Amino acid sequence: MADVRAPRISLAGSGALLLDGAQGPFDEATQELVWAVANAARTLEGVRETVPGMNNLLVLFDPFATDAPSVGEQLKSLWAGTDAHAVAGTLHTIPVSYGGSRGEDLPGWAAHCGLSQEEIVSRHAAATYTVAAIGAMPGFPYLSGLDPRLAWPRRSSPRLKVAEGAVIIGGAQAGIMPMTAPSGWHIIGHTDARLFDVEAQSPVLLRPGDKIRFQVVGIER
Repeated sequence: MADVRAPRISLAGSGALLLDGAQGPFDEATQELVWAVANAARTLEGVRETVPGMNNLLVLFDPFATDAPSVGEQLKSLWAGTDAHAVAGTLHTIPVSYGGSRGEDLPGWAAHCGLSQEEIVSRHAAATYTVAAIGAMPGFPYLSGLDPRLAWPRRSSPRLKVAEGAVIIGGAQAGIMPMTAPSGWHIIGHTDARLFDVEAQSPVLLRPGDKIRFQVVGIER
């Protein structure tokens, strides 16, 4: 089981609570407990939805059916008494073209890390990533598993338009843009894989617990 120290629980509006499971760096075991508690909390009276984040959990409830103190106490009990377990997710291989006009931050990323472009791409593609959470926009995956040496703080000034399919780095996390939108993450490559298709039977490709491997298509200069 993950560290079961009492989580921090705070109001997130009149019908929601935010549970913070870790006060330090992201932890895979804590994330597994977040997933387990999210599943268990959906059965609580008055709970409408649970939304896992990175080591945190948003719980939405009906304030006419229950109240925040009651839900909060039940969440504390679930956190202490639920067994964490890895989700048996799907493994996805995502082909990526690194660098070039659609991966414009690759040279700066390599320089920041003190590596050649070939070495940094090799390290990025060597890891197996876990979809820790889906959020920010429909289908956007927060990916854990980035080699710590490849971490790069987010841009101080976000771009107003980052293209769908952009493969990105933000701090210690990796991600992929499911649609064109603003972002402060660094653009290192591009994939043609579609993460969000509103007309598909299952609009969102990735789910929490899924695994991702990046396949190098090439490195553009």
